[in-house]
Amino acid sequence: MPITPANGGSAETAAPSAPSGSAEPIMLELVDEDGTTIGTAEKLSAHLAPGRLHRAFSVFLFDDRGRLLLQRRALGKYHSPGVWSNTCCGHPYPGEPPFVAAARRTGEELGVAPTLLREAGTVRYNHPDPASGLVEQEYNHLFAGLVRVAPRPDPEEIAEVAFVTPDELEKLRTEGPFSAWFMTVLDAARPAIRELTGTAAGW
Repeated sequence: MPITPANGGSAETAAPSAPSGSAEPIMLELVDEDGTTIGTAEKLSAHLAPGRLHRAFSVFLFDDRGRLLLQRRALGKYHSPGVWSNTCCGHPYPGEPPFVAAARRTGEELGVAPTLLREAGTVRYNHPDPASGLVEQEYNHLFAGLVRVAPRPDPEEIAEVAFVTPDELEKLRTEGPFSAWFMTVLDAARPAIRELTGTAAGW
């Protein structure tokens, strides 16, 4: 079965604690091993080797056929450009609940509001990016949900999107690079994904 592409556009939504201008640094929440906030750091500095443990989120959205919506990151991204990854991922602003951040960035990047979005656990990992030398030291909040409208991705964020079955995902993984964190977050979210999509979907 061929991978189903979707078309592009952009979207909206700002968080109350979002930076007010492009000149201001984007700040992330630093956390301890239990996920408790211990401070803040500028986004790029938090990713410089060896990395500083910070809060993040990852979203997995599925259509009514149980296919996962993937994105290929835009070539202009400073971190992991041009690689395939899960539906959406990012970092809450300091003080922003991860669920709110996940919904916000899904709208901003993909131009869609999930029909359903639920918590799917957390995972902590350390993944260096071999291409850039940056390091993902993250305490990641996972979310799984459903989408019933066509994505309208922001081309500054996303080069391409595709809905895939598990078999199509495996084929795609042999053809091109994926983000360093993709399989870690997917495996951690699988129990919630199977509950959401049903075992027949194969996840």
